[in-house]
Amino acid sequence: MPEWLILILVTAGVCALVVAVTLLNQRRVPEDDDPSETPDVIEYMTMMIGVVYAIVLGLAIAGVWEARGAAQDGVRTEAQALHEVSERAAGYPAPVRDRIRADARAYADHVVSKEWQVMIDKGELTDRGATLLAELRRDVTDYTPRTEREWHIYQPLVDQVAAVDAAREARAQNAGPTMPRVVWLGLVVGAALVVGLLFTLQIRRTPRELAMAAMFCALMVFLLFLVWDFDAPFGRSVGDTTDPFSDLFPS
Repeated sequence: MPEWLILILVTAGVCALVVAVTLLNQRRVPEDDDPSETPDVIEYMTMMIGVVYAIVLGLAIAGVWEARGAAQDGVRTEAQALHEVSERAAGYPAPVRDRIRADARAYADHVVSKEWQVMIDKGELTDRGATLLAELRRDVTDYTPRTEREWHIYQPLVDQVAAVDAAREARAQNAGPTMPRVVWLGLVVGAALVVGLLFTLQIRRTPRELAMAAMFCALMVFLLFLVWDFDAPFGRSVGDTTDPFSDLFPS
C-alpha cells in the first residue's frame, strides 16, 4: 500500500473518530452547561502537556531525519567508491579491466535489485552481496602490476574497494529502525493524551470547533507519520534511496 494512501486513511480515521466522540459526548452535556467554566488549572495543564509533547516530537523528528541523512550519505559514498573502482581499472590490461568492471556492476545490480528489498524487510544484508564484494576485492588485490603506471593505479584501487567495504558495513549497522520501541510508545501515548485533552476543554458541536479539532488531529497524525517514514533510514521502498547506484551504474 502506498505511503500517501496510508497517511490519508489514518488521518481520515482519526479525524472521524474525534468528531464522532465529540458529537456523542455533547448529547450527554446538559443544556445549561457553560464551556467558560473550565477550570484555569486544566487549561494550564493542557498547555504545558502540549508544549512538552511538542518538544519531544520535534526531537524525535530531528533524530530520525539526521539518521536518514547519515545513511544516505553512506550510500552515496559506497556507490561513488564502487564507481571509482570501475573507472580507475581502465589503466589495466583488457581482461583484468573487464573482470573488475563486471564484478563492480554485478555488485551494484545485486544491491539495487535484491539486497535493498531484503534490507528493508529484514533489516540485514545478503550473503550474496558480501560474496560479490569479496570477488571484486580478490580481482583487484590478486593482480600484480607490471608497469609503473599500473603500480600507480593499484593502491588507489585497493583503497576504493576498502571504502566500499566500510560503507557497506555502515549500511548494515543502519539497516534497522532508528527509534527504540519505548520512544514510539511514548509518542503514541502522548499523542492520544494530547488529543484526549481536547475533550477537557468542552468542545461544542459548532462547525468551527469541530473543524479545528479535526485539523489538530490531522496535524498530529501527519507529524507521527513523518517520524514513522523517516524511521526507515534507507526508505520503505527500493526506489527511495538507490539513486546513487542507479545513476552511476545505469541498466
